[in-house]
Amino acid sequence: MITMLDVANKAGVSKATVSRVLAGNSYVSKTTRDRVFKAIEETGYRPNLLARNLATSKSQSIGLMVSNTLYNGPYFTELLFQTATLTESYGRQLVLVDGKHSAEEERQAIEFLLDLRCDGIIVYPRFLNADELTAIIESSPKPIIAVNRRLENSPQHCVYADHQQYSFNAVSHLINRGHRDIAFIRGLAGSPSADSRFRGYKIALEKYGIDYREQYIAEGGWTPRSGIDAAKILLDRGITFSALVASNDDMALGAANHLHAMGKRIPQDVSLIGFDDISMASYFIPSLSTVRVPVAEMIETTLKQLVDMMDGKPIDALQPFPGELIIRDSLGPGPYA
Repeated sequence: MITMLDVANKAGVSKATVSRVLAGNSYVSKTTRDRVFKAIEETGYRPNLLARNLATSKSQSIGLMVSNTLYNGPYFTELLFQTATLTESYGRQLVLVDGKHSAEEERQAIEFLLDLRCDGIIVYPRFLNADELTAIIESSPKPIIAVNRRLENSPQHCVYADHQQYSFNAVSHLINRGHRDIAFIRGLAGSPSADSRFRGYKIALEKYGIDYREQYIAEGGWTPRSGIDAAKILLDRGITFSALVASNDDMALGAANHLHAMGKRIPQDVSLIGFDDISMASYFIPSLSTVRVPVAEMIETTLKQLVDMMDGKPIDALQPFPGELIIRDSLGPGPYA
């Protein structure tokens, strides 16, 4: 059996140095660390992770909790890719757990990551509210950061985009281009992001003196199929709208499919805007106007903030990330231009 001493002899260092490298000790030079890791690879040494975790209280792992209702679609794919890639760049392992279908199950998933002795935890909650998250963060022995949720009482522990503001900006842009009859497809019921984007829509209408009309609203579920269904509901009501805002790009593309099937031209008859700027948005015909949410930058900031917490460095509260309206071919002038 290969032992730590074999690794030390191979690397030309002491056994204590190998132990410090495996424990993630920042006082070991990069040259020495690289030599130790090379010796580990060459010897095939497999450290006893459980014993190391118990001895050091560190696992060199970062936990990620996401509820499975968010797994489907390109947004989660980018979220997971960015988190895994950046976690690796910090020399840590990523542990993904499922928050399932309720606040209690999200809480249990976080506790599971703590039981695994993850050094830090990222949560992307759907069901836990801000007060519940703050209570969990304050009682946790390990640092926790919430993504896509504003925590007023724990501003250092949250990274989020200002969904309400950039939704307001997108709807305001439509109004300024001559649109007054603007339909809206909501996101999944109970989603904080969906609720914030919907509030931005309503606030923009109010600012420009446009009446809010319930018949211009359809419920969606983040998927292209739900976008098709929502567009069908809107058209079946017999209302006339010159613009449609969908709470994400998947629903916008689904809505475009049904509008086309019903003989509606984009953007000549209906201008269309989505959110998230998924990769398909720029390849769709006509290319989809959308609000780009900076997922990569948000995850990069999350990991840096979390690692700084894990290393005991001073941290500051973070400002919300702005969204950027990307104008493409699906947006045209309105009848009041």
